[in-house]
Amino acid sequence: MLLAGCAQSVDPIERLGRRAAQGVRPPAPEDAYRRWGLAAPLAAPPGRPAAGPAAHTAAAPRVLDHVDTADRVVFLTYDDGAERDTEFVDMVRELRLPVSLFLTDGVVGPGYGHFAALRAVGAQIENHTFDHAALRGLPYAGQRAEICGQQDKLRARFGLRPRLLRPPYGRYDTTTLRAAADCGISALVLWRAALTGGGLAFAHGEQRLRPGDIVQMGPDGAVGAPLRDRTVRLLRRVQAEGLTVGRLEDYL
Repeated sequence: MLLAGCAQSVDPIERLGRRAAQGVRPPAPEDAYRRWGLAAPLAAPPGRPAAGPAAHTAAAPRVLDHVDTADRVVFLTYDDGAERDTEFVDMVRELRLPVSLFLTDGVVGPGYGHFAALRAVGAQIENHTFDHAALRGLPYAGQRAEICGQQDKLRARFGLRPRLLRPPYGRYDTTTLRAAADCGISALVLWRAALTGGGLAFAHGEQRLRPGDIVQMGPDGAVGAPLRDRTVRLLRRVQAEGLTVGRLEDYL
């Protein structure tokens, strides 16, 4: 079994992540949007979605790339954990930006302290498998090891077991759903839009952002722009379309 018997981390920066789970967040400067190159502050999202998180009682996790909501929000998601842009931590804190981080242990390596700092300022930590293996086609034991292994790692590091999984490359099968359910996952989170070097690319439907869209910000080594700059680029597009950023976990 992967990571069996791991002791919980006592790294002080990771304690900050646990403080975030208790609602301890620093105040945001009123003019932070100017520092980060936005023309106006981000509109405040609803405190909670209009209908609240949908109840889920099915045996298998849901699979979604879009949330059915009338709230004018989109959801920002970040994959892997390869980028450790310290100024991105400042951005999340100062803009009070709700983001979801899907982490892979094989990519994060020794860098969990950086993500504890992000969690301390309000970021959510979710599962992107233990070693970023393509799950579709793997036997049940292999898929369970990938998913539960990362659940165990995140519990050891942060004292949490995520409810959300992003399968690497967006690939999954019915075995993935069974293994994910057995690991405590309630939803597989894909994406309808992804920020690429050429702009936003849409998987299907209208070629514009819509309320409820899940947006992926994957690694972008080809462009070379820091994570904070790519996020500003995306936020400008979000604002231009009359939307703001919501917390995905409030809706699922």
